[in-house]
Amino acid sequence: MGAVESPRAWGGVGQQLAGRLAKLDLRGPRDLLLHLPLRYEDETRLTPISVTRPGFPAQIEGEVLSAEVSLRPRRQLVVRVGDGSGTLVARWLNFYPSQQKQLAPGRRVRLFGEVRGGFFGDEMVHPRVRSVEAGEALPEALTPVYPTTSGVGQATLRKLVDHALRTEALDELLPVDWLRRLGLPGFAESLRALHHPTPDADPHALESRAHPAWRRMKFEELLVQQMSLRRAYLARRARSAVALPARGELTAALLASLPFRPTGAQARAQSEIAADLAAPHPMQRLLQGDVGSGKTLVAALAMLQAVENGWQAAMMAPTEILAEQHWKKLSAWLAPLGLEVAWLSGSRRKREREAELARLASGEILLAVGTHALIEDPVTLPRLALAVVDEQHRFGVRQRLALREKGDEGRRPHMLMMSATPIPRTLAMTHYADLDVSVLDELPPGRTPIRTRLVSDARREQVIARLREACLGGRQAYWVCPLIEESEALQLQTAQDTFAALLEALPELRVGLVHGRLRNDEKSATMAAFSAGELDVLVSTTVIEVGVDVPNASLMVIEHAERFGLAQLHQLRGRVGRGTAESECILIYAQPLSETGRARLKVIYENTDGFAIAREDLHIRGPGEFVGARQSGVPLLRYADLEADAELIEPARELAEELLAHEPATAQALMLRWLGGREALLRA
Repeated sequence: MGAVESPRAWGGVGQQLAGRLAKLDLRGPRDLLLHLPLRYEDETRLTPISVTRPGFPAQIEGEVLSAEVSLRPRRQLVVRVGDGSGTLVARWLNFYPSQQKQLAPGRRVRLFGEVRGGFFGDEMVHPRVRSVEAGEALPEALTPVYPTTSGVGQATLRKLVDHALRTEALDELLPVDWLRRLGLPGFAESLRALHHPTPDADPHALESRAHPAWRRMKFEELLVQQMSLRRAYLARRARSAVALPARGELTAALLASLPFRPTGAQARAQSEIAADLAAPHPMQRLLQGDVGSGKTLVAALAMLQAVENGWQAAMMAPTEILAEQHWKKLSAWLAPLGLEVAWLSGSRRKREREAELARLASGEILLAVGTHALIEDPVTLPRLALAVVDEQHRFGVRQRLALREKGDEGRRPHMLMMSATPIPRTLAMTHYADLDVSVLDELPPGRTPIRTRLVSDARREQVIARLREACLGGRQAYWVCPLIEESEALQLQTAQDTFAALLEALPELRVGLVHGRLRNDEKSATMAAFSAGELDVLVSTTVIEVGVDVPNASLMVIEHAERFGLAQLHQLRGRVGRGTAESECILIYAQPLSETGRARLKVIYENTDGFAIAREDLHIRGPGEFVGARQSGVPLLRYADLEADAELIEPARELAEELLAHEPATAQALMLRWLGGREALLRA
């Protein structure tokens, strides 16, 4: 890798300042225009010292009555200011000689800061200070406060933004009829209103970003994001891939051999995927469906469509346990059809692994399942035409790209991404606008509903009694230990302690333990024993979150449920209810519950539909965290909020298509304005 180029000086900004501004992603005057304020301070009025209130920000003006450096309890500059109505103390713990000069007795100053009760009476700590002449005019607009970084003061940012507002072209790039239709103000007017709001502007509308000027900027941001994703979509359509027509030989044979019929949703998703695979450009489809909706079967049918045409298909899963489950399930389905599935994982013996790699490289084996071991260098898949990525949000962009690059030079494999974390519609429309989406919105017949119970930590004995009863009745149970993010060691300790406590409390039952620190072969052996019914209870950390399928398990106990995210709780609950027995999920929580913890448990208790849970999750967590946006390669939204501004997404999509089709120069100018040279076409 070459050296990282240091930021260059630009328009009145030296190299050192340019380096600091680059941390804020400000690389030129145009970026400053869209560096919008976080909040505003009202310096348009003065408050007499006698009426200032502790806990509230205020601006006062007065004469410095005294200034001294006090050494106790620590070195600080203590200044007393009077305005005729009263006096106030200002303190600076870090100060410079220039500040001492500015605050010499007899000088007139304006101080802005929060007033609080102190040892010397009412005081301000580290207020902003300005030297003024008697009778000097006050600002006429609210003062913007910008997002900043160390070494870049508010005064510097304000000066740079003001200069950009005076010198940069503030062209209106949106069609006038669209502005009228959506009731949005013009670009120049909106920028001035946000950088320099007038004193009569509604401060609440500005702070909450509900002001018409904010709506205008949010709409333009959403529009640019939609255009960027749409361009990625069109760029993909222009690339070539192997066309895999649906021949129906192997797919029909698999369907005929199954003891059940696919659901209507599975059949619909299969035909959408089959049509995509038959096209000569790469498919990029997201298959989302709730826990247990049958995504693996749909993926298997897609993989067979590649094999029918003499090409390879590979499936990548995020954990060893999940990858092995997929491999076993696919092998059981496909062995009767005379097909072998290669199994690639970091834990396989070197000799076995090398033999399998050689057969994949020669094209003798056409199907492979693995963890990220699939994307490591020695794996050669010369005829890869379809890559399936399960739980796609668990992989970073680079990992998904690496699998895509395994294909034949110049030809991209088709990509099918699967997720059991349903994505709310507003998110799918923005973060996944360059994907086609298939949804499995019905569960296969025979899945029994799962009862959810919330139980306080104090009633643990009752939970153990319920566990004993279920297992002595011939059922099996999971006991999932809490997520302790700060410490993997602590999480492991908790799992081991729980395992020991259950062994002691339930001597008549067979209890097993799996956790992330076990060797993969040990994990597999314990999981196999549980699947075979040789263990009654499986104590585990969250490694069993996805992919474990034991129909006889009818009880799931989740300890410290308040520490888990909603998607995780829903995934874990979905590990039971896979057979005919009535199933139960017991969520043990510790008091006192935080507001968020209470909200999460209420949602999971009241809902079994993954899409409803995902919508609530979006409310609680916000979009960035929900999709792992930091690693998704999507241009992140700085100002628009997917919940609050949902009604702007549809028109933004519509206008994006119109501009790209009929006004490409305008589309390009808009993208340059918002993304500069950083358009995120990195869509994996």
